[in-house]
Amino acid sequence: MKTGLTSAEAAKKLKEFGYNELPSAKPRTVWMIALEVIKEPMFILLLSCASLYFLLSDYREGVFMFSSILVIIAITFYQSQKTERALEALKSMASPRALVYRDGVLIRVPGKEVVPGDVIMLNEGDRVPADGILIQTTHLSIDESMLTGESLPVIKSEHDLTHKKVFSGTLVVQGHGVYEVNATGLQTEFGKIGKTLQTIESDQTRLQSEMKVLIRRLFIGGGIVCVLIVLMFYLTRGNLLKALLSGLSAAMAVLPEEFPVVLTVFLALGSWRLSKLNVLTRKPSAIETFGSATVLCSDKTGTITQNKMEITSVFDGQTIIENFHSQNKAKDIIAVAHLASRPNTADPMEKAISETFESLQEKKITGEFLKEYPLSKDLLAMSRVFVNENTADVYTKGAPEAVMSLCAISAEDLSAYNNAIHDMAGKGLRVLAIAKTQVNKNQLPPTQSALKLHLLGLIGLEDPIRKEVPSAIQECYNAGIKVIMITGDFPVTARAIATKAGLKESGLVVTGEEITSWSDEELQNKIKNVTVFARVVPEQKLRIIKALKNNGEVVAMTGDGVNDAPALKAADIGISMGKKGTDVAREASSLVLLDDNFASIVAAIRSGRKIYDNLQKAMSYIMAIHIPIIGLTLLPAFFSNIPILLFPLHIIFMELIVDPVCSVAFESEQEEKSLMTRPPRNINEKFFGFNKIALSVFNGFLLFLMVLIVYYLSFNEGHNAEESRAIAFSALIIGNVFLILSQLSKTRSFISAIIEKNVSLLFLLIVAVILLCIINFVPGFTALFGMQNPGLAHYIPSLIGGGILLLILESIKFFNLYRLTK
Repeated sequence: MKTGLTSAEAAKKLKEFGYNELPSAKPRTVWMIALEVIKEPMFILLLSCASLYFLLSDYREGVFMFSSILVIIAITFYQSQKTERALEALKSMASPRALVYRDGVLIRVPGKEVVPGDVIMLNEGDRVPADGILIQTTHLSIDESMLTGESLPVIKSEHDLTHKKVFSGTLVVQGHGVYEVNATGLQTEFGKIGKTLQTIESDQTRLQSEMKVLIRRLFIGGGIVCVLIVLMFYLTRGNLLKALLSGLSAAMAVLPEEFPVVLTVFLALGSWRLSKLNVLTRKPSAIETFGSATVLCSDKTGTITQNKMEITSVFDGQTIIENFHSQNKAKDIIAVAHLASRPNTADPMEKAISETFESLQEKKITGEFLKEYPLSKDLLAMSRVFVNENTADVYTKGAPEAVMSLCAISAEDLSAYNNAIHDMAGKGLRVLAIAKTQVNKNQLPPTQSALKLHLLGLIGLEDPIRKEVPSAIQECYNAGIKVIMITGDFPVTARAIATKAGLKESGLVVTGEEITSWSDEELQNKIKNVTVFARVVPEQKLRIIKALKNNGEVVAMTGDGVNDAPALKAADIGISMGKKGTDVAREASSLVLLDDNFASIVAAIRSGRKIYDNLQKAMSYIMAIHIPIIGLTLLPAFFSNIPILLFPLHIIFMELIVDPVCSVAFESEQEEKSLMTRPPRNINEKFFGFNKIALSVFNGFLLFLMVLIVYYLSFNEGHNAEESRAIAFSALIIGNVFLILSQLSKTRSFISAIIEKNVSLLFLLIVAVILLCIINFVPGFTALFGMQNPGLAHYIPSLIGGGILLLILESIKFFNLYRLTK
């Protein structure tokens, strides 16, 4: 056997090939985030206004604007760091270690320092640190489900060309082996899938794309308006710096810069709320998409099932017994199966047998262990021998056809056993035959095939369905979401699991072989009626996802293995498992289920729909509130006898104080009724559709009209420009609050929003009143905002105007509800 590399050779190769690990995303620094923030159009305007204030020697307002930029940068950086820290918490703090021959001596080194040419010892329970070729094996079986999706361990042998390869990330469940490394890092099968991820581009969400186009158009429009306003102000008033300031104010009023800010706030708070439901959001934009999901593609192993084996039934030669805890004959069969299993094993079936045996509280093993006949490629059975004085008791378990070949069995019994095997396999069970015999300890045959056994019965094991899965799947159906199961298991097993999970049309199973024979167009047509795919490989998962997306579906994909990663990244929403999932799967996904609980997916869908609804309300409100801001900013440009109503400071005050708090109030509003019994949103429906924009503009025009009337009345009463500005600005703030109260729900009155104790809303009302009082009654702030206090009684028109506006908005809401119910 090879004695491995020397330390010097290993060090040289480590330098040549690099560490045996896949690269992960680098966290963003505060400077990177600052650059991203400052590139936004709104912050360019803010910087420009702040600079002009400094040129005009108005340092207080200039400092105020610069401070607002720093606050937003700090908030953005905090959210980014919080998400990255949560993701890093999922990863192992230490690199797995490997037993490597170095300088002819077996030593342990960090798995990331393994290099091609290393000779590695594998023991039961080890993770394979790199790809390689087996040199020596002793009853070696490896669980490759993370790579292939097939949960049955693979028997390995250095003499078998097909089964002499071992792969990084797989788990040794039985035996021992020695192999030579031939690939590490990105060159492994594990790594090649990682490379595939780099070729799959993640699409922007529809909302992001739509918002990007809208903001770009408004920014261009704002620029044109800005230039026109500057020219008009300069021609009519003659002061260039103040004309520039007024032009920038107009641009700020036209540009709805709150859109990206509010979207960030919603997604950040949505991520935080989902974390409370054990769902980590790696890509906050996916929350918005999740509410529109029409198809959920789920891996079977570890997602729908628990990824562990469990005995569910016993065949005693006559009857299949499911409630075997009270049947002595069934308990005896399980006891023999336990004696035929190794103690402290990593094999999932042997662990299930031992756990069941212990739960039955059977008598302890008697006799001394003598030897084991191991599982082999030629005979898929294993026997363990225990000695009592001169007698050797042999206990055997294995594949039914292998064990039955060692037993004398009548034709009648053979028929009964074959029928039982067929029935149990049809339920998706792994079937093991159990047998025993007794011989003189000095007459034990040299090979297991020479044993003459007495067949006792069969045991059926399954990877059980998670308890929450059937109800979660039903909720998906209620919400109009199709559920598809994709697995590497055999069709019979896949069909049985799908039926137990409650999948509709689970009787129709399509295999990977059939997918291969279909063209992309055929797959795209046939996939409309399929809910179960079996014996599927990673490339076929990608084809399935692409076919669904080409059919116009919004696809969510769950998975935990390396083989799931390309499909996770290609899907609109990739959902990986936090506990049992691989790092590659987590890196490729949008969401990570920290508790591996399928029910958390339903909670995420509900949350996604709620966030989308509330985000739409918030955006409609923002569009509405910009109408009076634009109107009040532009009026002085067209009518030179009207004093300037809104300075940049007033606009910034509303954007940095009122609007963010409003977005929090909308975000925390409870969900609308029937949220999870309505179909997903039409994927072709625009977030900013004509009807929504028209209604928002109308609501905003009503507010603008109310403020204008209040301003006109105050000016006619003889108030000067500063006092009239104070009254009009108060009317704008009060009307803004009432607009929020009406917009919070599409189906409930504003009174319900107060009664239901929306804490964020109550906080908003208190803050708005306090700030309004400070601005109007504290001399320093009053002067800063270019206002004068006209006296408390003169604010009554502002309150009355706000009340009338609220009454009109509520009447329109309930008229629309009445019209829709007719």
